[in-house]
Amino acid sequence: MPGGGRTPTVIRLLVLATFVVILNETIMINAIPTLIHDLGITERSAQWVSTAFMLTMAAVIPVTGWFLQRVSTRRAYAIAMLVFLAGTALAAVAPNFAILLVGRVVQAGGTAVMMPLLMTTLMTVVAEQDRGRVMGNVTLAISVAPAMGPVISGLVLDAGKGFEDHIAAWRWLFVLVLPIAGAVTWFGLRKLENVGEPQSGAIDWLSVVLAALGFGSLVYGLSHFETGNWTTPALIVAAGAALIAAFAFRQISLQRTGTPLLDLRVLLAGTYTKALVLMSLAFLAMMGSMILLPLYLQNLRHLTPLQTGLLVMPGGLAMGLLGPTVGKIFDRFGGRVLVIPASIGITVALAGFTFISADMPYWQLLAMHVLLMLSLAAAFTPVFTLGLGALPMHLYSHGSSMLGTLQQVAAAFGTALVVTIMSARSTDLIKEGTAPDAAMLSGMKVAFGVSAVLSIIVIVMAVLLPSRSESPEGHGHGHGGEVPAPDAAEVSDLDAEAIELEAELKPQLTKD
Repeated sequence: MPGGGRTPTVIRLLVLATFVVILNETIMINAIPTLIHDLGITERSAQWVSTAFMLTMAAVIPVTGWFLQRVSTRRAYAIAMLVFLAGTALAAVAPNFAILLVGRVVQAGGTAVMMPLLMTTLMTVVAEQDRGRVMGNVTLAISVAPAMGPVISGLVLDAGKGFEDHIAAWRWLFVLVLPIAGAVTWFGLRKLENVGEPQSGAIDWLSVVLAALGFGSLVYGLSHFETGNWTTPALIVAAGAALIAAFAFRQISLQRTGTPLLDLRVLLAGTYTKALVLMSLAFLAMMGSMILLPLYLQNLRHLTPLQTGLLVMPGGLAMGLLGPTVGKIFDRFGGRVLVIPASIGITVALAGFTFISADMPYWQLLAMHVLLMLSLAAAFTPVFTLGLGALPMHLYSHGSSMLGTLQQVAAAFGTALVVTIMSARSTDLIKEGTAPDAAMLSGMKVAFGVSAVLSIIVIVMAVLLPSRSESPEGHGHGHGGEVPAPDAAEVSDLDAEAIELEAELKPQLTKD
């Protein structure tokens, strides 16, 4: 593994492609009010342009742990980017909301491969002592992408108003991405080199179906909770939970007799599991706030999409620019000095949003948003690195896949949760005679309050995390919670040989 300075070229290329595809996860958030007007849909329906994207990623990412072990780096990259391009083209020409959602789902299918591909490659080619620095640089790109989505969409929507006789303003969000993504794909395929060797193995399609239906039902059911209609959504959520449980039992069975789609032995690492919970709740908080703020600023404060994007831009830029500094601090001092203050900052910022009003000064909104984004930046890099660093190398792809899966489920869950809470509260107040704007504002306050309460768990997980991950190879039994090396009978011959080699080299490496 290279160390001590340059970020490997393969990481730079994957970061560039990941930036382009992740940008699209949030690029439609700012366009929701425009979609509601142009397509004649409700707020509950419109939020699915983001929820469907995240939910598809959650359904597809479990497959990537298996997929990335069985195809070359170049092939995985080519498939991901070509699928993303196809989805973008379909969304650009979508004649109605249903086809737009299909395009978003196809887009997400390509995006789902990129994050695990980037993280798995990073953990493989970057030396342990450099991971904080490189992960910080990766965070710069990955965190700026979703934060810049609303800014870019604001600019495009504002400029596109003059062309509405020929093409709806929101279509330009996809039309302009096509040539950029095409150029990135072409450049990457020219320069990208393969990392590692693919392994053979069959895919368990039952696991794929269980994961897709389970996570899909969970979020779909949650998004349909409303006043006077609790029974049907509750049954859908229960069915989703049961399917997810069946998926988990299926993976445990396949770990003994075959190749699991998602190796759940990663959960035996205590540090990884705590990082998983923390990251999931942090993403829930981030996406919940990102869906509420545009609705508040445009519907209640009557800002344009461009003005809305510019207001949240400083927070996104601050989050990205802090990434490299966070990486250097992590390499030198460990994770706790970053994650604990960051988790407190997340809770304070979300609690602050519960005091929004119809005339709150914009500088106060900006300050709370910047605090939230800075706190998330200070948490993401160390938590990613600590969590994956607690796993043996042969589980990196499964660990990054599970991390990505639960991030997206949490983000989709958070988006559906805040919109459902806001809508239910607003509906109740309107029935009681409250003005619509005042009712919506009250609903938003309650939604932010629920997010703030959930974020307290982030503080608990932050306190429980160690400053540094202990390498699990060769001494998992002695450190209470790291993943032990699996029995050779449970893995392929190639995996068994690699584990034996790591065990032989570990004493010498420790001595050196």
